[in-house]
Amino acid sequence: MVSKLKNLGPGLLFAGAAIGVSHLVQSTRAGADFGLGLLWALLLVNLFKYPFFQFGPRYALATGESLLDGYKKLGKGILATYFLLNIATMFTIQTAVTIVTAGLASTLFGDYVSIETWTIIILIICLTLLVAGRYKLLDHLMKVIIITLTISTIIAVSMALYHNTTNLSLKQILPATSLEIAFLIAFMGWMPAPLDVSVWQSLWAIEKNKESKTYTTKKALFDFNVGYISTIFLGIGFLLLGTLIMFNSGETFSNSASMFSSQLITMYTLSLGNWAYVIIGIAAFTTMFSTTLTTLDASPRAMAKTTQLLFKKTKSFGYGFWIGILTIGSALIFIFLASEMGLLIKVATILSFITAPFYAIINYILISSKHTPKQWRPSRIIHVLSWLGIIFLIGFSIWYLTTLKGQF
Repeated sequence: MVSKLKNLGPGLLFAGAAIGVSHLVQSTRAGADFGLGLLWALLLVNLFKYPFFQFGPRYALATGESLLDGYKKLGKGILATYFLLNIATMFTIQTAVTIVTAGLASTLFGDYVSIETWTIIILIICLTLLVAGRYKLLDHLMKVIIITLTISTIIAVSMALYHNTTNLSLKQILPATSLEIAFLIAFMGWMPAPLDVSVWQSLWAIEKNKESKTYTTKKALFDFNVGYISTIFLGIGFLLLGTLIMFNSGETFSNSASMFSSQLITMYTLSLGNWAYVIIGIAAFTTMFSTTLTTLDASPRAMAKTTQLLFKKTKSFGYGFWIGILTIGSALIFIFLASEMGLLIKVATILSFITAPFYAIINYILISSKHTPKQWRPSRIIHVLSWLGIIFLIGFSIWYLTTLKGQF
């Protein structure tokens, strides 16, 4: 058991990055607004995104290089497109996850300082941990966080089900209004995570392989599957909590970071009792802190590698440069947009969804090409699932774009 846990790494980092806004915020909102009516969307998007995420560690361990190296082999223009897309989304994503973390910190530890100040404190802590510990710290920390979160969520859902007195409806809902469609796309945009996290997966897999020479392609795929299944399981858990505690209650989530966080902690407390306030609050905070930490590590890691491949710059624009830029940029956004958490999350999740077809197609082309050893190319089932996934992502993106008018 201990040896198997030791071999886990990038898969749990994926779970740590994924189980954040998509679960704590979007899944609970889905349950609060639609009950279990969007369960179909949660399961479908996880199914259709699966192969494209899996291609990250598969390609990395099969070839010894990251997806970014593969993108360059497919054409420098593809890597340049990734560079531009990442620049456009990484600040918004970091801002969205950190503001939720800051809101939780304010709720748990007191609002003696402003949300903006909590944001700066959290970013400085994350920056210090990453500069000091790098990948090894993330690897060890995430094992504790995911186990803690899983246990606390199981307890919360079990207690909520035990105290529930109404019948749960499994009737599925297809949103009809433009606002409902916008929420659906936002919900699926980060469920379980944006598709560019596949790039992070490949980079983390390379780091894990450097640390442990026994981290083979087969072990990497097992590691990824453990992390991926965990995100699905916990996504359903948060959807259930939103349904059991808030559906038809007349209460709606606030767009204010501190108010939302207070509502979130209250939701857990109602299901477990007042005695659990601190325990569940810390679990929720730890979840978002892990997401903030992993995104602050991964985006600079990806940008440093991309810069190296595109411009041959390894020192001037390395990991240190990009993590500094991301930290400062996120802090500046907070100063001006701290009260607009809902809008920031909406923008970030929608951007993630409408760029998903690009990553899906490129990852599929790369893993199926001559650049991947034949024995590690997808099976027929994964080929079919990939085609269906690409059609699904393109179809929903077009559907969303046709209803875009008037949503902002």
